[in-house]
Amino acid sequence: MKTEELKLFIDEGEGLTVEFKEKYSSKIDRDIVAFANSKGGYIFLGVTDNGKIAGETLSNKVKAEIGAIARNCDPNIEIKNIKQLERIVVVEVLEGEEKPYSCSSGYYRRLDAITPKMTQTEVRTMFRQTRDMVFEDLPRNECSLSDISLAKIKAFLKEAETSFKVNRTNVISFLSSLGVYKDKRINNAGILLFAAKIKQFIFHSETILAAFKGSEVTHIYDRQDVRDDLLTQLNESMAFLKKHLNVRSEIRELNRHDIYEIPLDAIREVLVNAIVHRDYSIKGTSMYVRVFDDRVEIENPGGLPLGLSKSQFGRTSFRRNPIVADLFHRMHKVERMGAGIKKINNLVKAAGLKEPLFEYDAFFRVTLYRNPEYALKAGGQKTAKKISHRRVPEKVTERVPEKVTENQTQILKELRKDPHMTSKNLAIVVGISERKIKSNIKKLKDMGLLQRIGPDRGGHWRAV
Repeated sequence: MKTEELKLFIDEGEGLTVEFKEKYSSKIDRDIVAFANSKGGYIFLGVTDNGKIAGETLSNKVKAEIGAIARNCDPNIEIKNIKQLERIVVVEVLEGEEKPYSCSSGYYRRLDAITPKMTQTEVRTMFRQTRDMVFEDLPRNECSLSDISLAKIKAFLKEAETSFKVNRTNVISFLSSLGVYKDKRINNAGILLFAAKIKQFIFHSETILAAFKGSEVTHIYDRQDVRDDLLTQLNESMAFLKKHLNVRSEIRELNRHDIYEIPLDAIREVLVNAIVHRDYSIKGTSMYVRVFDDRVEIENPGGLPLGLSKSQFGRTSFRRNPIVADLFHRMHKVERMGAGIKKINNLVKAAGLKEPLFEYDAFFRVTLYRNPEYALKAGGQKTAKKISHRRVPEKVTERVPEKVTENQTQILKELRKDPHMTSKNLAIVVGISERKIKSNIKKLKDMGLLQRIGPDRGGHWRAV
């Protein structure tokens, strides 16, 4: 702003984007919040309500206090500029991108030339109106490229199975291609996946893992809090559940196969869904993984996404966080077709377990029931049913050089039922990408467990 523009603003008087203050006061926080909740604007210090110049001096102390006031708002508010023009101090506030904002005395908005306090109804209305400004896509001015971890980017690239080499010279173009770096700023999705210190920017992005004795939230005997990137949260959650679930071994497809009482693929699907669909804009909340003797509960903040009705649940694909979902898709952790709920139900049913329970209010909660054979017996001692293993001659076992994975086992199972099944349909049923299907088919063929009979078109599969 130049001196000529300043004079014009003063001549026009207070309005939606202009506020006059005769002297500086800490109550300026209300006007800062009001402008951030509206269209942004200017606060002129040293001007009376009727537009007369009283004068105010911008000292280093005043400038520091105004900056601190803005930072202490919730969320933080960006002050674009604080400067002295003639005898007036000009404070420029940008329109906020994470509405609604509040200060210590509450929520305020700009209405014509006044700054009224907002009612709870108005706060809720503003929150609903600005939900289309998806949290994951909001830029974070306080996060710089130096806050991004190359190690986490490389971990992502490893999961994505790509040969791309990232370094400090090409990191900008890489992050831009993922949709996490725009207009020279990192957005929240980029922070959630790649920031070296997540809690510095999104403190509430965490997963709390807890194991309880019995079936009530009473006696906790193991707990782990994971405050890190989303991929680490997924991996640590899987490791925690594998640690506390019972496992037995059987011989499948000529190999010894570890079987968890709840299928790991079903657990992984629930965890990924919780991470991808979590409402990260809700502060003071966490994602929870709770292990009880009779069940596992996985809970994330945020109910059904806006626009998805209860009747559409499980049948319609709807992403609350499309950028995060895309990143997990690139890591082959989630499919785009939205078949997750069906896949979970099918896996649990195939394992002979009780049907999962899906609940949604302010939180989304999935309950996976454990095998009752492992429930607590009288006296509080956990006993597992002894599993008798079918013996396989050592020579036969030795002939198989590679272990058959769960996905490969599922592929063999489906091809036995329908030898004409295509890779595309297999991808939908198994719940992995078509590229992964083809890779697993090649491995099964190399192991001699799968054979193609006839040409690619018109032929069929024969599973051993």
